[in-house]
This record gives sequence, structure tokens and C-alpha cells, in this order.
Amino acid sequence: MTLQEQLQHKIDLKTKPVGALGTLEQLALQIGLIQDTLTPSLNNPSLLVFAADHGLSDEGVSPYPKDVTWQMVMNFVAGGAAINVFCRQNNINLKVVDAGVDYDFPAGIPVVNAKVAKGSRNMRREPAMTADECRAAIQKGRDLVSTEAAKGCNVIGFGEMGIGNTSASSLLMHRFLNIPIEECIGAGTGSQGEHFAKKTEILKEVSEKYNPQTPEETLAVFGGLEIAMMAGAMLEAADRNMIVLVDGFIASAAALSAVNIQPEARQKMIFCHSSDERGHQMMLDGMRADPVLHLNLRLGEGTGAALAYPLVQAAVNFLNEMASFEDAGVSNKE
Repeated sequence: MTLQEQLQHKIDLKTKPVGALGTLEQLALQIGLIQDTLTPSLNNPSLLVFAADHGLSDEGVSPYPKDVTWQMVMNFVAGGAAINVFCRQNNINLKVVDAGVDYDFPAGIPVVNAKVAKGSRNMRREPAMTADECRAAIQKGRDLVSTEAAKGCNVIGFGEMGIGNTSASSLLMHRFLNIPIEECIGAGTGSQGEHFAKKTEILKEVSEKYNPQTPEETLAVFGGLEIAMMAGAMLEAADRNMIVLVDGFIASAAALSAVNIQPEARQKMIFCHSSDERGHQMMLDGMRADPVLHLNLRLGEGTGAALAYPLVQAAVNFLNEMASFEDAGVSNKE
């Protein structure tokens, strides 16, 4: 029997009707295949939050000012954000990464300095990143995951913070999945009415301005420094057979970028929730992803990944600890 058949057999013989644990059974199978074992384990879970600013925010695509990016990073550092709460609750090691915030953080605070530039460029005028900047961001993401792997981490989630990053994500989704840009644009941090119409008009203009040919070029033109760094981190985690916990709309745009660069990375990804951000479910459908949670979240930061982690643990625990019919002396069906 193949490993997949052995895992399925082990799952099916647990003391329950076949399929009765639903999504947990799919997760157990996927994790066993990622780790190439019948007895998977979750070690030193980590979550990296990548923060960066976006030049396009100068055009007013978000109702929030750009300063909110660095202010929220300071909130992460102080332990006061939702992601801090959920990581503490679930014993997940949280790291905050400055991928490209337009701010000089004080020395000595616990922010990983991976700054490639002080924000991406204004896409209305020029590509978000040069090819070199995009490559540097991808490599820094890879290096950060290598550091976590060296500490024994084999399950890693990713979050983000960046005013304007739903716009970048909508553009990536539009380009990679060939979905009309109007269907990819959501409220983000709260765009409504005239503001939403303006955001739509700007993104449509940007989408028609460029014609990148490769996944890397597409990411450089339409992405952001935190999205590119997250994509690189996901690629490295996949290469190392780590479990990749994908958060919401922006993290899924990074995952979509990573999968377009390296399709095999998709098998290592667990999509943690279906966001309330318009377009996210279409993006998940485009990657044939069945999300673990449906909680109407649209916060980002990695919150969905941290909230889904206990269910990932439950999938591994039932596979390893639940009795089989034979072990328990329980009669199986004829």
C-alpha cells in the first residue's frame, strides 16, 4: 500500500463511522503526507507577521492613513493585538517582521528588521517593486523560515499588516486567476460608497497599465513587500515539508503567488478560514482550497491561522491517540 492508502486505512479504522470526523480526517491525511509518516507531530509552532507600507495608499485606496501600519506594529510589540491574544492562547511563537514599513523603529524592540525598502512604490505610476526588490523580499522570507526550521519548528503560520494591502491582493488575484478586477475588490479596512468606487476606479486603471509575463514579474508589479516576503516564506516552508497555515485574503494572495511560482507548494498549505473580504472565497476556489473555519473574519494579522491551529492539533491527536476498532474490542460494521 502507498502511504496515502495506509493513512486512509488508519483513519477509517478508528472507532467511528467512516468520514465522521469530516474535515479533521482530511487534515490528518494531508499532514501525514506532508511529513511522510503515519504518526505526524506538531513541533514548536510559529507565526510570522510581515508588515509593510504601500505606495498606492497615497492615492487614497484605504480610509486609514499609512501611519496605522507602524502604529499597529507597535501594538503587536506591546502584546495588545488580536494575533497576540490568540498566539498566547494556543502557545504559538509569534514574530513581527518589518518587511518594508515607512518608519524607523526604535532600536532594541522585538521587531525583526528585514526591511527591503520603506514601502512599495505607487503602482499608479510605476511597478510596486523592482525585480531586485521582489527577489530580495522573497529571499528574506525564505531565510526567516530557515531560522524557524533550525529551532525545530515544523508548522508555521503567516499574517500581515499593511495599509493598502487588500488592493495589492485584489490585483494579484485578478491577474493570476483571470477574474474581472471589479469582482476581486472588497471593503478592505472599510471602503464604502464613493470611497469604494474610487478604489475600484484606481485598481482598474492600475490593472490595465501593466502586462507582466511571469509569476515573479506579476508579484513585483502588483504585490507588496510583505506579500512577496510571505510568498518566499511559504515557498521555503513547503520545500522543508513544513505545514503552512494560510490566513485570510492577503495571506492567500501570497499563497497564490507562491503556487504560481512553484505549484508543488500547494500540497503543504492548510487554508485556515474563508474571509469575509469579498473575493476571498473565489480565490480559495481558484486554489481548490477547502478552508477549515468560516467565522466571518476580515482582520488579517494571521488571526485565522492562530484560531485554526487547535483543530490542526485535533487532527494529529485523533490520528495518533484514538483507538481502532480492533484496539478497543469494538465490533466494526460488517
